[in-house]
Amino acid sequence: MCALVLTLPLLTAAAPQSAALDTLAPDAEARWVAFQLTPANQIRFTATVDGQPVVAILDTGVSTSLLSRSFVDRTKLRIRSGPAAVAIGGTVASGWVDVREIAIGALTRHRAQLATAVLPDAATGGAAVDLLVGRDLTQGYALDIDYDARRFRLLPSGRLPFRGSTAPLRVAGTWPGYVTEISVGDRAIARMAVDTGDGSAVTLTHNAWATLPEARRATTSTIAFGIGGASVVDLAIVPLLRSATLTARAVEVRVEPRGGYTEAIGMNGRIGSGFLAGYRVLLDPGAGRMVLSPGRQADAPPLRSTSGLILRAEADRLTVLHVMRGGPAESSGWRAGEQICRVDDAAITRDAPLTWPVDHPGRAVRLGLCNGATRTLTLRHFY
Repeated sequence: MCALVLTLPLLTAAAPQSAALDTLAPDAEARWVAFQLTPANQIRFTATVDGQPVVAILDTGVSTSLLSRSFVDRTKLRIRSGPAAVAIGGTVASGWVDVREIAIGALTRHRAQLATAVLPDAATGGAAVDLLVGRDLTQGYALDIDYDARRFRLLPSGRLPFRGSTAPLRVAGTWPGYVTEISVGDRAIARMAVDTGDGSAVTLTHNAWATLPEARRATTSTIAFGIGGASVVDLAIVPLLRSATLTARAVEVRVEPRGGYTEAIGMNGRIGSGFLAGYRVLLDPGAGRMVLSPGRQADAPPLRSTSGLILRAEADRLTVLHVMRGGPAESSGWRAGEQICRVDDAAITRDAPLTWPVDHPGRAVRLGLCNGATRTLTLRHFY
């Protein structure tokens, strides 16, 4: 895993009835939308809302597309009260707003009703985001995501622009979302949400994980961020995962505690962009299929922490957000909230590469704390 891994806030709420009207341009095949894949594996791109360009994230884990409260306040849209929404980290207050139109590539939705809530930067990769494009906007189409080329497009349902492993896909659940199935080892797991806004690879509920022989493997802990705040989850590497005829090896799996977000939405797990980014992906619930074709990163092993520190990089320091269970940092007495100002006697700068937390085992890293103390941390494998 990376030194700091953020998951996009997964938000579900029941939307009011809408008189929305969709228009898909006849040249949809050519209407690719360029995107950046953020360090947290989020698909960030530019859309327009009422003719204004907005920073958006493509998030099939969001059941109702959402405008940030900051954008709503800035444009003076009227907010109607709405129910609390379920998110990673807890529940959040939300409301409803009406917009004239949203444009995303070939798709224009007229008279759209959107949810609105505060989107903290920590939940969106450390950068401000205006719009979460959710399942309600994309489910009627074939969503073609070319991670290698950093582009996606919306096509009429039923189109098959490439061949690959084909798994079943439908819209289902307490708060409807994209749902498929996988196998871990020799055990099938149904009710897996497909969530392009989740930067992690695969997440399972406590109960789903407990049924697997892999549950006996060494695990550690990490931290996940969402609209509702931060939550601590377990982390493991499983040797084998299958989606239909596709086999993936050495896959990072997060395990939520009992009563976590995934259990709350009635799923056994989630497949996120941390996994999907290794493939070209077609999501077409109307045609009942998810198609995966291996890309350049399909066989890349996951980055594995050897330090046991989850860090937030700032201009002149690194702040410890979480100390991973069983890691060298925990053994050395590190605590969340401590701050590092020097690494191997070099001052922290905004542009300094942050690779040492996942460097090779056996390296001894000299860390200068901002309070003047110095510690040496010897890296090792621990999960």
